[in-house]
Amino acid sequence: MIYTLEELAELTDSSLHGDKKVRIHSVAALDEAVNGQISFVSNPKYIKKMDVTKASAIILHSDLAQVYTGNCLINDDPYLTFARILKLIYPQTTKTSFIHPSAVIAESAKLHETVTVGANAVIDEEVSIGENVNIDAACYIGKGSIINKDVHLYPNVSIYNNIEIGEATIVHSGVVIGADGFGFSPTPDKKWFKILQVGNVVIGEDVEIGSNTTIDRAALGTTYIGNGVKLDSQIHIGHNVNIKEYTVIAAGTVIAGSTIIGERCQIGGAVAIAGHISVADDVMITGNSMVIKSIKNSGVYSSGITSDENKNWRKNVARFKSLDQMAKKIRDLEIKLNEK
Repeated sequence: MIYTLEELAELTDSSLHGDKKVRIHSVAALDEAVNGQISFVSNPKYIKKMDVTKASAIILHSDLAQVYTGNCLINDDPYLTFARILKLIYPQTTKTSFIHPSAVIAESAKLHETVTVGANAVIDEEVSIGENVNIDAACYIGKGSIINKDVHLYPNVSIYNNIEIGEATIVHSGVVIGADGFGFSPTPDKKWFKILQVGNVVIGEDVEIGSNTTIDRAALGTTYIGNGVKLDSQIHIGHNVNIKEYTVIAAGTVIAGSTIIGERCQIGGAVAIAGHISVADDVMITGNSMVIKSIKNSGVYSSGITSDENKNWRKNVARFKSLDQMAKKIRDLEIKLNEK
């Protein structure tokens, strides 16, 4: 789609500086953009590139717009404006309803007439699928599951029995929803007895789940992913976890069973969160952190050791083992000093 700068300003509630008739046909990074493309700057460290970019226009915050003489859209949130323009210029094409002849669909399954089913997909007994759902090739939907309208399942998604997925949710390739939670009881002969996982998973509306993420079914009750939650790739969510509305989680994070994550949290990549704890609303956890106890107040939390030259890192790690002993010596010295 092609828009004039004036049209983009109106559609994104932005103000405009420069030639309102300039035509924009695509978007690009600041240092790669050419004539007819629009880019954005939201981080001051990219200011220098503004003077050399060949973009026809740039999306800027009002502070930066004061020092730029070229065509620009001015908005207090350049990044969000850029995202909205992406959606305008690259509209998603809708598929015509079609069921591939190789798809296997149980007689008791109920599919809306607008559903699209790709090659080799399998839809089990008593499944219910709403309007405008896209099920791509080789997906599996287990018995009794409910897929609400406008959901898109990319190829090779596996949805086990009795799972519910809310409206307008996107599930990327390789995702597994409803696998057994990790539940085993030790036996007297030092073996492990499997605990049946008889709960389910409920996914809210407008959720996005990245590729190869796994969401375990509850042992009893429900594993719940709230409305507007965004999950990156290769995340593992244990049984009976409850992730509340509009939380975002980056790749590689693992959340153990029965933990509650609050609303609007931001969890970085490769974070490990222990089971049976809770995290308050509006918490940010930076990447590679380990959370082993509940977080009761909003704010930013971090743990882990940042990278360093190996020789320095080895020295510091060696000293960690003596921290307790050093603390006791300091405490004894403080007592002796106070006695004088």
